[in-house]
Amino acid sequence: MTFSDALTIFQQRLTGDGSLKPRSKEYRGERIAALLKSWSDLDKTDVRKITKNDCLAWGAKFSSAASPSNYNNTVGTLRMVLDIAVEAGARYDNPARFIKKARVRLKELRLPDQNQFLKLVDSIEGVNKRFSRDCADLVRFLAYGGFRKGEAANVTWSDCDFEKGEIIVRGDPETGTKNWSIRRVPMIPDMLELLEHLRKEHPDEAASNRVMRVRECQNAIDSACKKLGIARFTHHDLRHLFATLCIESGVDIPTVSRWLGHKDGGALAMKVYGHLRDQHSVNMAQRVTFRKSATQKVIPLMVNSVAG
Repeated sequence: MTFSDALTIFQQRLTGDGSLKPRSKEYRGERIAALLKSWSDLDKTDVRKITKNDCLAWGAKFSSAASPSNYNNTVGTLRMVLDIAVEAGARYDNPARFIKKARVRLKELRLPDQNQFLKLVDSIEGVNKRFSRDCADLVRFLAYGGFRKGEAANVTWSDCDFEKGEIIVRGDPETGTKNWSIRRVPMIPDMLELLEHLRKEHPDEAASNRVMRVRECQNAIDSACKKLGIARFTHHDLRHLFATLCIESGVDIPTVSRWLGHKDGGALAMKVYGHLRDQHSVNMAQRVTFRKSATQKVIPLMVNSVAG
């Protein structure tokens, strides 16, 4: 069995895997292409002749040319293809298991503060081009709801439950949300104000119409950031901005995690935003004192001594 033979089986399984989204399959194809490009004649090589040292040598070379996440996913692809060779009985073990994955460093969040955000949306809207107002509304919508860009693009008026004060996030009509689940995100006061304003502007829109009139606005964001001297940020950073403001406002991380659509109980949110919770804890601790101020009254407390 050549590596190409095992790869053909892997690609057939990849194509037929209904649990994977189209973009996931496309990305895996990109990793295959990167692997074959970086390892000369790998496709023609007999899988029995691929050694531990071969894998380690390739890994050392490829790690210097790829980002940690792309490197790790390419290593994972190599392992999965060679697992097929083991499964087929072409070899006894998988030599790629010896390649250590790279450590992925979390992106440093450089987000606008609340004042900068307000100036930014005003700047986008103030350009006064055909879609300037729509772009400003999308920036607000992403920041007020913590949606992914694709999720925001597919929210319709029927998804806006004004009675319960929630927005139903369904994602793409064909592929759903990233985690294949439907979630409800509460309308913060700013979101409610935005939606009510948009509804008044377009009172006759059908319930099936999308709330947002544009799907992306990166050029508008870039221009406004440059004009205001703010560090550039992306659509996805507005999701981080939403989470950051929620945590700084006292919302607990598991709740924020649910609003974002995470399925890990808050583990990822804790990793990304945990330092904000710690800082919030420090700030709140400054309010606690055993010294009685001049305006404080002594309030007698009944304490159950058994409770401890």
